[in-house]
Amino acid sequence: MRNLIRKQKFSLILIQAIALYATPAHALELIMFETKGCIWCKKWREEVGLIYERTEEGKIAPLRSIDMTVNTQTQFKLRAPVTISPTFVMVLGENEVGRITGYPGEDFFWALLSKLLDKAKLFETNRQSTLIK
Repeated sequence: MRNLIRKQKFSLILIQAIALYATPAHALELIMFETKGCIWCKKWREEVGLIYERTEEGKIAPLRSIDMTVNTQTQFKLRAPVTISPTFVMVLGENEVGRITGYPGEDFFWALLSKLLDKAKLFETNRQSTLIK
């Protein structure tokens, strides 16, 4: 019985270690800075948030929600402080690629997000070419 428990614990630790190292160090993410009680955040969650993770965009840039009232902006290299809720910041690793300030409605959101993803591709290409030089 002890051996079985040890094997299970070891397997769990091994899976966690593999997941940690398999995740790219410079993964693309969409960070949603929001505040409690924000009506536009709620509207986004109802119109987009329910399906976001199942979309191609959501697979390319997974969503991470952050309460902007807690000083978490310092963990990213942002071009400017986030002052409006919601603000969607596309980050590659810890570097800001671009942002959508506010929630302009579902149709505009997808169009703006598409532009951010295109910008992220350019950002990554430029970063790679800089590393090669």
